[in-house]
Amino acid sequence: MLQDKTGQTVPQVTFHTREGHDWVDVTTDDIFKGKTVVVFSLPGAFTPTCSSTHVPRFNQLADVFKSHGVDDIVCMSVNDTFVMNAWQEAEKAHNIRFVPDGNGEFTEGMGLLVDKDDLGFGKRSWRYSMLVKDGVVEKMFLEPEVEGDPFGMSDADTMLAHIAPDAPKPLNVSIFTRLGCPFCAKAKTMLQDAGIGYEELVLNRDYSDLTLRAVANAASVPQIFVDGEKIGGSDDLEGWLGRRNG
Repeated sequence: MLQDKTGQTVPQVTFHTREGHDWVDVTTDDIFKGKTVVVFSLPGAFTPTCSSTHVPRFNQLADVFKSHGVDDIVCMSVNDTFVMNAWQEAEKAHNIRFVPDGNGEFTEGMGLLVDKDDLGFGKRSWRYSMLVKDGVVEKMFLEPEVEGDPFGMSDADTMLAHIAPDAPKPLNVSIFTRLGCPFCAKAKTMLQDAGIGYEELVLNRDYSDLTLRAVANAASVPQIFVDGEKIGGSDDLEGWLGRRNG
């Protein structure tokens, strides 16, 4: 039976991490002592839900969390440090601290080490998130103990709603560009000046001309999308920003 650890102290563990060519031991106190930390733990690096949703959203909302008193966001998994480092690079999730619980000691201490033998994973972490203040669990969002890998409570938005229910969410902005395009550079500068983060997709690296025509019904770049709405090119973006600020 999985238990909510709200009000309890997190386990004292030493994590064996790799920084460059050096082994660096990191303790529980190094991570939590005197800090407010959001932790989310999941079954495995590079797995579908973890890579497509869990990590990206915490990474996207990191600045919002930190503006509301969170010092660090920790992604933990029962994987070794080489896997966790490679996963962080693959996800480009540098707003998050990836912690390898390679031996499962922290997860076992939390009472959340479970069998994933049916998937060939062995012992792994149950999916959960928690808010930890100075080493004590203030709030925990534990996924229900059902078959499979449920994901409906430990997400970034649920945690943010607990910490700062009225906090505005960042816009979801994507911009299709090509190298050397002056209008693309202009659009990116306008977004940066407006304090709006964005994901850049570069022609022939991240997408093809066919993709651009299929998605934007356009052949020219840049093409900017905000929260699923097509804004258009750089002139269209300038008008949109003017209306937004007016």
